[in-house]
Amino acid sequence: MDRKKEDRRVARTKRAIYSAFAQLLSERDIDDITISDIVNIADINRKTFYNYYSGIYDLLNEIEDNIVRAFEAALEETDFREALGNPGIVFEKLTAVINGNLDFYGHLISMKDNASLITKVVDLLKAKTREAVLIQLPVLEKDADIILDFVFSGMLSVYQSWFLSKQRPPIESVSGTVSLLCAGGINSVLNQAGADPRLNTREH
Repeated sequence: MDRKKEDRRVARTKRAIYSAFAQLLSERDIDDITISDIVNIADINRKTFYNYYSGIYDLLNEIEDNIVRAFEAALEETDFREALGNPGIVFEKLTAVINGNLDFYGHLISMKDNASLITKVVDLLKAKTREAVLIQLPVLEKDADIILDFVFSGMLSVYQSWFLSKQRPPIESVSGTVSLLCAGGINSVLNQAGADPRLNTREH
């Protein structure tokens, strides 16, 4: 079979599996989802499913990695030194990714006990911004890690709460509020660093 046709066939099959999985996540907890449920909705056989995945959590892991890659691609051109003063730059880009498939991302992010996705996203954001924080802020490396944990874990927690809420304000409004909170927190660190000479000492 032609390689391009094969790639398109694989992509179509995986989209069907993703869509079926998303539908099921909107109806029940992941532990109540079976492979039979997925293949029936996706209109494929079990052998086809097992051609790509060893089980449901293997499928979930691939989807999580795809989300992280989508976030990473969206942040590719971001100047994180600028973003420290205006976190809205980051939140706007993340919101655009989430809006691209709102229901599906919502199910995954708000899924009970789905710490792995949150950890992957927070680790990505921390890795992207850590160097910029250390360049711009006269803080110790361990303090930079605390700042980034606080900012990004808090951001993901707000998104989780938003997805679980029955009465949702526009996600752009939520992102704007979180951006202001983070900017205020970062600016307070900047102000303290400028006023406190002890913060001008780095650990090596």
